[in-house]
Amino acid sequence: MVSSEHTAPNSAAFTGWFKSSYSGGSQGECLEVARGHADVPVRDSKHPHGPALVFEPSAWSAFVSAVKRGEFPTI
Repeated sequence: MVSSEHTAPNSAAFTGWFKSSYSGGSQGECLEVARGHADVPVRDSKHPHGPALVFEPSAWSAFVSAVKRGEFPTI
């Protein structure tokens, strides 16, 4: 189920976007995260003015920790 309360229609409204140093970036298949906001916006690097998903910091931290632990082997 998709809810508009977890999206921002224009990700350009956020500042401080960065890509992981592990992303390589040559194929344009990167996510960008913006620092310095109350919530954590995440967007597709190919669409810098498109929508962003917005996560609570605790949810984003839990996701990143799970990735680091290898809980998503195809990521």
